[in-house]
Amino acid sequence: MLRVGIDVGGTFTDLYAWDEEASGSRKVRMSKVLSTPNDLVSGFMNALSEAEIPPSEISTIIHGTTVGTNALIERKYPEPALIATEGFRDTIEIGRQSRSHLYDPYAVKPSPLVSRDKRFTVSEKLGADGKTVKPLDREGAKQVAEQIAQRGIKNIAITFINSYVDGRHEQEMRDIILEVIPDAKIALSSETRPKMRELGRFVTTTIRAALFPVIGDYITRLEKALKDSGCTAPLFIVKSNGGMMRASTAKERPEEMIESGPAGGVAAGSFMYNMLGLENMIITDVGGTSFEASLVEKGQGLITDEYELEWEMPIITPMLDIRSIGAGGGSIAWIDDGGSLRVGPKSAGADPGPVCYGKGGTQPTVTDANLVLGRLNSTLSGKFELDKEAAIQAIKTVAEPLGLSVIDCAEGIVEIACENMADAIRMVSTDRGRDPRDQTYVSFGGAGGLHAFGVAQSAGINRILIPSFVGVDCATGATTMDVRHDVESAFYQPVNGINTNKLTEAFTKLEEECAELLENDGISSEDMTFERVALMRYIGQSYEVATPVPDGPINEDTLPEITEAFNREHKREYGVSNESFPTAVVTLRVTGHGKTEKPKDNDFQTAMGPNSQEGISSVKERRDVYFRGEKHTVEVHDVSRFREEQEITGPAIIEHPNSEIVVPPDAFANIDQYGFINITINKTINEPNKEVLS
Repeated sequence: MLRVGIDVGGTFTDLYAWDEEASGSRKVRMSKVLSTPNDLVSGFMNALSEAEIPPSEISTIIHGTTVGTNALIERKYPEPALIATEGFRDTIEIGRQSRSHLYDPYAVKPSPLVSRDKRFTVSEKLGADGKTVKPLDREGAKQVAEQIAQRGIKNIAITFINSYVDGRHEQEMRDIILEVIPDAKIALSSETRPKMRELGRFVTTTIRAALFPVIGDYITRLEKALKDSGCTAPLFIVKSNGGMMRASTAKERPEEMIESGPAGGVAAGSFMYNMLGLENMIITDVGGTSFEASLVEKGQGLITDEYELEWEMPIITPMLDIRSIGAGGGSIAWIDDGGSLRVGPKSAGADPGPVCYGKGGTQPTVTDANLVLGRLNSTLSGKFELDKEAAIQAIKTVAEPLGLSVIDCAEGIVEIACENMADAIRMVSTDRGRDPRDQTYVSFGGAGGLHAFGVAQSAGINRILIPSFVGVDCATGATTMDVRHDVESAFYQPVNGINTNKLTEAFTKLEEECAELLENDGISSEDMTFERVALMRYIGQSYEVATPVPDGPINEDTLPEITEAFNREHKREYGVSNESFPTAVVTLRVTGHGKTEKPKDNDFQTAMGPNSQEGISSVKERRDVYFRGEKHTVEVHDVSRFREEQEITGPAIIEHPNSEIVVPPDAFANIDQYGFINITINKTINEPNKEVLS
């Protein structure tokens, strides 16, 4: 039976399948097909067909998708109704009154998730201690419910101030709505994320309500297509926290899918840590539309508690700290008003795609530039024929106004794209107190191998690792995931004088909630493990640091251990700590893991490692490739013909079924027992081009 991971991206849909019963090379199946933006389910099923996988032979499907993210960014969802406490109607639009660009007088804030005419208020208020200040106005609440019913709105968010302490008023409001609209789908902020600071809680709850119909419809159609094909396997959805959940759970918690696709890449990085023991990795993924970067330390992706979808739109569910920018193979090159060459963030996507695809694209892209430079196979690894002449003509449209040759302009396009990607690496490393020079650059994505050397060199990283599943990495990572749920509750108390019995009871209650979620996703009690975390801060600070808390009963002897852990985490995150400052607990979190079957190292080595015999050359052809304006006739290697520990001196090209890997001049590459390609870059190469592209 097959454990299948499928990741639907903006340009390609990737599949990686692991046969739990087969042996040798038949253990692994991969496919990469163009996404179908108008009907993503079709692309999903096409990937199964391309990999020749009978749906009846699938044991589990794990699916990563950006359906929710795209719907939010493009505002393509049935607009929900929002009900807030009187006086807080405009919280999600006002935000924190900060500016994304301090000195830009023309800055425009993103449009709110819900337009003002669909935002309602009712009279009620709880104090910060949970006591009733003003009871819910039931008559006013009923009038609001009737107004919403008259508009035909079925997805509703309820966001009352201070409900993070006690959700009884929100629950009361929900009951009133259901009397008027029995089939309404309602999100309560006290159940979505009961945490302090209303903006994040209001936004996250609104997102849940907005995505109810989007995710519900998509998953329902996907489940039907799988059932009609004869597939009876359970469907899991990749979560933003690096775990997965049943599709039925995803319909109820859609806000946990915001970084669903890229999270698979982080899971692949964690899997590689278990294989190779690399403690510090920067995981990158270059697709057709976007570039994602994240850090994996000792096998764990870094978690953020406030991810911003857009400026002033914080999502406060625990998520992997993945930074995405609009840079990929489909990123469009253009000239700005100042006469400078720019690349992205707009992308040609899958339709029409780069000019060289011959599907109607007219604007030059990064893929077109790589083809012109000879770095890209003209058949895209046998998928279809690329039109190099069309790519040349497209690049001329920006090269000629700049007074550049086509080759110089193409190199400029690639260099600018690489610099943009390097900026995202600095966001997840330097911005969080990590030195990128201490990391191994792990390159994922179909376009990852083309740009790995340029991005790594710009970021100051000299070791590159490209796995044997490059191009379908997020799908691969999905097959290695555990079920994971994070549950939280507000618990503000200074550590000095904290009630340890209540603290223990609160953690125990969260563990019970987490166990119920895991059980609903089919996890048995013996396969469950739990981690405790307290979000803590020095008293007077505004934001918290996640601090590990030991299992079992918490007593006075445990508190110094927790405080010491907080100081350690604070210093790692910010570079400073002070043991004399008093500390406070703000929020409690329990993370539950549900263990699943995973590939074993020796099986992976047999299926994906090099197996070519001595005497068989890996060189399949020679090709003209440009580096720094100079033409080199380089050897093109077929990765399937590599021998273990074979070394390659650049310049060279390594062709992979799902990617093209560039080894620049003065760089060296070798392959390990797992089929992973290690590239070491000479620090002196790829120096910035001094020519001003203007």
